[in-house]
Amino acid sequence: MRVGKINPSGVHQTPGYHHLTIVEAGRLAFLAGQCPLDLDGNLVGAGDPLAQADQVAANALTVLAAAGAQPADVVRSVIYVVSDDDQVLGAVWRRLNDSALGPAFSAASTLLGVASLGFTGQLVELDLTAALPG
Repeated sequence: MRVGKINPSGVHQTPGYHHLTIVEAGRLAFLAGQCPLDLDGNLVGAGDPLAQADQVAANALTVLAAAGAQPADVVRSVIYVVSDDDQVLGAVWRRLNDSALGPAFSAASTLLGVASLGFTGQLVELDLTAALPG
């Protein structure tokens, strides 16, 4: 097995991600933080974290494909959301998990509420690491 996902019995159960992801030796792809920008570099979904999550997922799928990877090849994800509201954080988590990128979030994953991100109006950013096939 190239990628193993484990939830040890001595820690709490998770809502779909795994506490530990182990990657056999091989090549890794480290994606830059994916932002809610369209092809022209314009912010998508001003004021709407769910619309921004959709754009971030679409961008991440494109970048993964360029590396020859799929969402299931992701071994680590960090989701940044500009909010301290658990409802907003949970909604973004669910939106990403329900997207075509969803399998990426079964690996080791972290969801963070933050004060700000790099672009004016940006509410969501996604950081992924993937184990590349063969």
